[in-house]
Amino acid sequence: MRLLILGTGAMANTHATAFGGIDGVRLAGCVDIDRTRAEAFAARHGIDLVFDTLTDALSSGGFDAIANVTPDALHFRTSMEAMAAGLHVFCEKPLAVTHGDARHMTEAAAQAGLINGVNLTYRNVAALQRAREIIGQGEIGEVRHFEASYLQSWLTQPAWGDWATEEKWLWRLSSKHGSTGVLGDVGVHIFDFATYAIGSDIRTITAHLKTFPKAPGDRIGEYDLDANDSMLMTAELGSGASGVIHASRFATGHLNDLHLQVFGTHGGLEITNRGDLGSIRICSGAERETATWRDLPLSPVVTNYQRFAEAVRTGRPMKPDFATATRLQAVIDAAFEAHRVIPRTEIAS
Repeated sequence: MRLLILGTGAMANTHATAFGGIDGVRLAGCVDIDRTRAEAFAARHGIDLVFDTLTDALSSGGFDAIANVTPDALHFRTSMEAMAAGLHVFCEKPLAVTHGDARHMTEAAAQAGLINGVNLTYRNVAALQRAREIIGQGEIGEVRHFEASYLQSWLTQPAWGDWATEEKWLWRLSSKHGSTGVLGDVGVHIFDFATYAIGSDIRTITAHLKTFPKAPGDRIGEYDLDANDSMLMTAELGSGASGVIHASRFATGHLNDLHLQVFGTHGGLEITNRGDLGSIRICSGAERETATWRDLPLSPVVTNYQRFAEAVRTGRPMKPDFATATRLQAVIDAAFEAHRVIPRTEIAS
């Protein structure tokens, strides 16, 4: 597979390292409007061809697939352009900024017969895969309740760098620059983490989104700091299970932590992404009498990057695909619609 990497920012390095370590994959080219950054990226990863635009790269030919690592707002246009040129597409999340665009991308990929995948990175966590097996086999009975969270802290502690001066963080705070806030940036991950483990999609929600003041006039340079920083949600799944989901960028002490608790009629599970494999523990069977939790062993699992490369090689579809991300995008859109500020005139005494 001759792979073109579109976008050469921080996350692109993860893509290049992962794909570069897979037999049969060649990093054949990269694209970025910042030529200096692209050339440095190419040198770091042994890439020969550097392009200023996607159009130029596609016109040159010589590529089988593309890793789309552009900002969220560009995913739709660039993925559609790549698919029109016959390339298989592996796209960063969220797939698009609206459900309509995501659905259009899914339909276009299906009509063209192209392999399509979305980098919901926590599918790579062994604990999540083990949880899906356990729940699917009925070991904790029918799921009744769940609690899920994704906690980050890059707005409160310097371990992430200086968000107020670095472009890679500022664009995530600005809807004008394509950000859908913490809801689209990491909310999509915790939605997938919970629904994939339980094996049922979200059907109904209530949601509250909050944007906190972070700078004078809520603006830094060209960036309007208007994207949501916090997301709180209640949800009911198609299976009937209900739960709460929340995400924040203000969770000091949590660099990048996902946490999921699932409670069924015969037991409970607790899953995190901590460590190389994540962690999982269970309370079931006789352990329920003493509320004792037991850690479960884990082994490495196949990654999204490996799934995509194998799908392109064999022609067989991969998961998570565009359709998966489209269902998640419907939840994101619904959360924006569900968040309603009550006018003062309606609550005035």
